[in-house]
Amino acid sequence: MPTYFTFDGIKIDLYFDDHAPPHFHAIYAEYEELVEIKTLGTYQGRLPAKQRKKVIRWAKENQAILMEIWDANHK
Repeated sequence: MPTYFTFDGIKIDLYFDDHAPPHFHAIYAEYEELVEIKTLGTYQGRLPAKQRKKVIRWAKENQAILMEIWDANHK
């Protein structure tokens, strides 16, 4: 379960052989939210609103990279 990115105290993890749909784990302090890569909707969990806004903004800019990482680890 490597951490691929960090910013503003938020970790972005993608797990090897994780379940569908393609998603990433955004972790901030004791909070964790699973975000679908294609829709950027919440799959499970939650982050505080301020951190969630940062994560979604960041994910929009890095959606293609996130999908590449997912595809490389889920063959």
